[in-house]
Amino acid sequence: MPDPDRASAFYQDALGAEQVFSAPPGDDGRPTMIDHRIGDASFQVSPAVSAWGWLSPGDLGGSAVLLEIVVDDPDGVGERMIAQGAEVVVPIENRPYGKRSGRIRDPFGHLWIITGELR
Repeated sequence: MPDPDRASAFYQDALGAEQVFSAPPGDDGRPTMIDHRIGDASFQVSPAVSAWGWLSPGDLGGSAVLLEIVVDDPDGVGERMIAQGAEVVVPIENRPYGKRSGRIRDPFGHLWIITGELR
């Protein structure tokens, strides 16, 4: 992440993530890692450091991964993400495979599948 603190705030607000740990800042003043939890899952965000091979989607010209999160309210999560600067890639809709899902690009370039039960 170019800005781990901003990303952490986004994931807390938009996805309901809980920040459980923030490592001390590195030489550039950014935290070296911020740990989060959503339910039983955890994930970390770290600053992009090209010398270490830690690249952001912007460095790569797009996201190298597709993250999926299953939520009770895909529409609400998508709306919160969009309100905070994310963009719709594939609208959240009922899908023929029996889920309600869509794809959102967060403000940091990461692609998310937001999915849940049909409504």
